[in-house]
Amino acid sequence: MVRLIVALLLIGASCFVSYNYVEHHEKGAMESLYMHLMPAPLITGGHGEPSEFMLYLPLPESMAAFANGTVVKELDGDKKDVSVAAFTNLQLFQVLSVLLIFVLLSGIPKHLRTGQGDVLTRFFAGFALWVRDDIVFPVMGKERGGQFLPYFMMVFFFIMFMNVLGLVPGSATATASIYVTAGLALTTLIAMIGCGMVAQGPIAFWKNLVPHVPLAIWPLMFFVEVFGLMVKPIALTIRLFANMTGGHLVVLSFIGLIFTFAQLSPVVGYGSAPFAVGFAIFIMIIESFVALLQAYIFTQLSVLFVDASVHPEH
Repeated sequence: MVRLIVALLLIGASCFVSYNYVEHHEKGAMESLYMHLMPAPLITGGHGEPSEFMLYLPLPESMAAFANGTVVKELDGDKKDVSVAAFTNLQLFQVLSVLLIFVLLSGIPKHLRTGQGDVLTRFFAGFALWVRDDIVFPVMGKERGGQFLPYFMMVFFFIMFMNVLGLVPGSATATASIYVTAGLALTTLIAMIGCGMVAQGPIAFWKNLVPHVPLAIWPLMFFVEVFGLMVKPIALTIRLFANMTGGHLVVLSFIGLIFTFAQLSPVVGYGSAPFAVGFAIFIMIIESFVALLQAYIFTQLSVLFVDASVHPEH
């Protein structure tokens, strides 16, 4: 019960900070809704007011557009573009996901040893055993799978918590950012290449990428196999990003219909509200399932990709 209370307090505090200390945009209702899918710097002044304690770094004009949280500050009478070195809302919920892993999963080892534990521990222990017995071990076997199990367990719960937290009001979905999903996919690519080179040998790994083919076409096949190796993490990146972003866009589209119709007539706006909200709730229910499904798919494909790299016959 204590761990559940701690977890709820962490989630509540993170949502409060994300909502009250994020950069707010002075735009219309539709634009404001969609901006919640975008990474935004957390500003210590609150409600979009820059704080005097924030770090301002001058940037070249060509880089200013790509700065995270670029603002205009008057320096020596001239307005200049500067970059705000800020902590973003997406980073906040990534850190929260890591903290929830330690808080919510801390009782699982004792539960597996003694069989004792509360409902929360038994619930997450079921997920942990499912990852071990139905995802990792059937593909990699118990011996080799046991070596990789901590990594894949972390990947599954980290993605699952980020996905689920994105459904909480006032939060942000970290996996709706392609930079986050690309970072996760990059860890899989590093595991594929690094573990493959350790298991097979640095030279044998690259040599075994190409099956037995005539020497004349070996260079072409090597290029194709290396390209295929790089495409796998790209597929992981786009799949997770697209699924998490698409669900939120559908929900926001239904809610946005209310404001769109309200511009025509307040009566039409109020009349469309029950239907729009009903469809949005239905999509949110589906998104709850998708949040868990995408964590499973990313982990399952990562297991298959890493296993294929450490076994040259695959």
